[in-house]
Amino acid sequence: MNILITGGTGLIGSSLIKKLKNTHSFTVLTRNPNSAQQSLGSDIKTIESVSEIDDIGGFDAVINLAGEPIADTRWTDTQKKIICDSRWDITTQLVAKMNSSRTPVKTFISGSAIGYYGRQGDKIVTEDTPVHKEFTQDLCEKWENIAMSVNTEETRVATLRTGVVLSKNGGALEKMALPFKLGVGGSLGSGKQYLSWIHLDDMVSGIEFLLNNDECKGPFNLTAPEPVTNKTFSKQLAKALSRPCLFFVPSFVMKIAMGESSTMLLEGQNVIPDKLVKAGFTFEYPTVDKALAAIYS
Repeated sequence: MNILITGGTGLIGSSLIKKLKNTHSFTVLTRNPNSAQQSLGSDIKTIESVSEIDDIGGFDAVINLAGEPIADTRWTDTQKKIICDSRWDITTQLVAKMNSSRTPVKTFISGSAIGYYGRQGDKIVTEDTPVHKEFTQDLCEKWENIAMSVNTEETRVATLRTGVVLSKNGGALEKMALPFKLGVGGSLGSGKQYLSWIHLDDMVSGIEFLLNNDECKGPFNLTAPEPVTNKTFSKQLAKALSRPCLFFVPSFVMKIAMGESSTMLLEGQNVIPDKLVKAGFTFEYPTVDKALAAIYS
């Protein structure tokens, strides 16, 4: 399969390419071609702009994972615009190319996040759950709507409502683990808020599953089948690291430190991969203790 991918040098994209590059051909859209080839291999093709694509219909699939990290800085108005534009603009460009191509792309897989649902408390969230309007919801809803605006029925579109991806190298877990490694780890806020997570290997396998199954279309929750509360996750992380879990960070401290973006950690969502499981996908790491044990073994 000939695949065009954005976000190919990120945590998920690079892992996907490394797993599949012996069986599929990848072209990576990146601002740093030399760096991309150094990290992904000299056999990987690169382009720097969508405008370099003469006919996107020459690709069997397009996988769109690009986007400015959402939790690295405070959500000022300027940062919110950067976060939105980094997702909306590239998706708009890709869709425009697909809509103008005489040869339809067979499959378009585009990123999203469980932020699509907004804060949901402790109720179980599936792909059909009504949303709570807030910044992350607006961000993801427009992102998905742009992706779904491909105007040919020959192109199958699937969106990835991704949870917190767990990996030892990079991503959210690296930051979450640091206080525990220093012996000062603990739960955040009340600790009762849910964390919907997924092991990196299952994230990559999930994308591969959607890539290869023609009946899979529309939104899919890319989260493990057993979300846990922040308190439970903190205890399991401490156990995996052989460190104590004695402290907690009050909500007001998180709000002062992170501003509006603290809602992602203090509110949480209890998201399950309903459509993915019903489609026949099997998780290698369905429980957080198994996932963390594998990461820190």
